[in-house]
Amino acid sequence: MRQTLLLLLLAMMLTANEAANELRAGAASVSITPPEGAPLAGYYRKRLSEGVIDELYSKAIVVERDGAKAAIVVCDILTLPRHVVESARKLVEQQTDIAGANVMIGATHSHTSPVVSGENTRDLLDGGDGDAAMKYTARLPALIAQSVVEANKRLTPVRASAAIAREDGVSFNRRFWMRDGSVSWNPPKFDKNIIRTAGPIDPEVGFLYFETPDAKPVASVVNFAMHSDTVGGQKISADYMGQLSRLLAEYKGQDMLTLFALGACGNINHRDVFWKDNQKGINEAFRIATILAGAINRSWDDLKPLAAGAVQARSEMVKLPLAPITDEDVAKANEVVKRLNDPKTTFMEQVKAFQTLDIKRRDGRPLEVEVQVVSIGKDVAFVSLPGEVFVELGISIKKASPFLYTIIIELANGSIGYIPNKSAYPEGNYEVVSARCAAGSGEMLVTTAVKLLNEVFEGAK
Repeated sequence: MRQTLLLLLLAMMLTANEAANELRAGAASVSITPPEGAPLAGYYRKRLSEGVIDELYSKAIVVERDGAKAAIVVCDILTLPRHVVESARKLVEQQTDIAGANVMIGATHSHTSPVVSGENTRDLLDGGDGDAAMKYTARLPALIAQSVVEANKRLTPVRASAAIAREDGVSFNRRFWMRDGSVSWNPPKFDKNIIRTAGPIDPEVGFLYFETPDAKPVASVVNFAMHSDTVGGQKISADYMGQLSRLLAEYKGQDMLTLFALGACGNINHRDVFWKDNQKGINEAFRIATILAGAINRSWDDLKPLAAGAVQARSEMVKLPLAPITDEDVAKANEVVKRLNDPKTTFMEQVKAFQTLDIKRRDGRPLEVEVQVVSIGKDVAFVSLPGEVFVELGISIKKASPFLYTIIIELANGSIGYIPNKSAYPEGNYEVVSARCAAGSGEMLVTTAVKLLNEVFEGAK
């Protein structure tokens, strides 16, 4: 009898220990669609929304093992200023048992999403300084926090698996070497002066899948590096990411939430300069989503189970040097701002003016940005990068990472705009002219990300 009780007690202890060590996950989405008339982000002009093609969401996945929790959030927003991220994290801390430092918040970069006031000079141009944008921005942190709260409530034991699919037919490097020796940005289609692209693409389609022990879908994460500016116009849309989420749900069931993690794509878009189609509109978003869904659906049998290791989060603030500007640049910028509505004011004049004035406002203070890593065991890690990062930098992090699956999320935990790789600076053109950070800043982020990846990998168990 005594021996039987001891065996039962031992069995109960083993079961409790297994339960404590199992991986749990929960997922939720909350609508962040603005009211009609909200100013839309993404272009150097003011656009007011005129309806909704599809809803925008804040999507959250919370993971937990042995009491340690972290949250990954992605919003269908062009970009999230740092102050929104900090406010959302504080609310998450107040409303859950998740530390704010363990929350990673990114944006999908949809160009048919509302302006979020970022306290920068470009707000003058796209309506970010107006009442509608200010009110929307003030509400956004609570909605982001709500998605995390709901995901946390839905925590359930899960099995996690991952795969890397490949799709090299929908994304294109948008910088080109031209016959005159210059580097062009988004040149006209069939431009006879094009020699070749000035950089690579990242064809990897990272795919992370969570399901219950009885094979019911919980959530998936898709990671791909390509700008989301396919729909255009003045109606709200989540772009190709929203279409992709619906297509995957049609296969696995409506209970599966798909979170799209935007890879390093500062110089990557969907535009094929050797195809006559104008590649704009909701049909183009659907075409791209269908192709990416196909790559994923071909890879279900390639999914490999992930070990239920420790959930960790670690971050580091990095001080990036400012891009150099002159007194002449400042004088010209002030003059350009006075004539923003003059049709003779060129696009590149606007780009340089806002870059210059944002740098001037910092009065020599470096850009302080966060690089964060969230990991699950020794298999998968998420890396946040604070802007529109050139693809070369993202590829460098992936290649140096000790993890089997490294998911880059750009425009996460704040944004400082474009972050080119060092060799792109002498080439010039749009992204370089727009960059607030100096040459070498991107490489500083790579170094920090790889250091953090190695630290959490060594601490995994």
